[in-house]
Amino acid sequence: MKYLFASLVLSLLVSVGASLSAAAESRAPVREGSAERWSEGLHFKAVHRAPRLHHQRQARASHAKRRYARLAKPLRRHQRTARRHARGKMVHHRPAATRRTASAPTNPPAAVGNSAGSDGHKRAGMLGMASFYWQPQTLASGGRFNPNAMTAAHKTLPFGTRVRVTHLGNGRSVEVKINDRGPYVAGRIIDLSKAAAGVIGMTAQGVARVVVEILSK
Repeated sequence: MKYLFASLVLSLLVSVGASLSAAAESRAPVREGSAERWSEGLHFKAVHRAPRLHHQRQARASHAKRRYARLAKPLRRHQRTARRHARGKMVHHRPAATRRTASAPTNPPAAVGNSAGSDGHKRAGMLGMASFYWQPQTLASGGRFNPNAMTAAHKTLPFGTRVRVTHLGNGRSVEVKINDRGPYVAGRIIDLSKAAAGVIGMTAQGVARVVVEILSK
């Protein structure tokens, strides 16, 4: 009886040991396969994830460039507008160039050489600018102004004085009588009637450089 019980226990131990060894052998390939699969997964991630990360970096850099371009474009437009306004202000505040016109010279009339008249007396001449007028008005000597008469206005010569006015540009002359006062523009020495100005050919330009010679008083 004892031998039978011992044999049963021995057989049980042998069967348990066999089952344990079989289980260990069956688990070993699974662990090995898992390790291999795990290493393959790491290799797959290393191979396929790197290009994706590179593509993501490039996409972020491209997005940053586009955003900077969108922000920089209005800024550049504002800067160009500011520069144009600044240039416009500089041009607006730039002092205008002074124009030299023959109508208002600042130098006083100069005396020219004396000329002898028919009576043998020397008559003084004045050099300066002449103008003409035609507007209806009352004369300083009395009466109404006639633009078709051979008359002129002078600042100081007595009324009734006869003078010869010679246009220095074309050499044409006209004799007129002083019956009014003027002109009251700096640099001008005599103001002719429209008819007298037409004789010496100065109506087109309005003013002319002339020599005024006194004929009689």
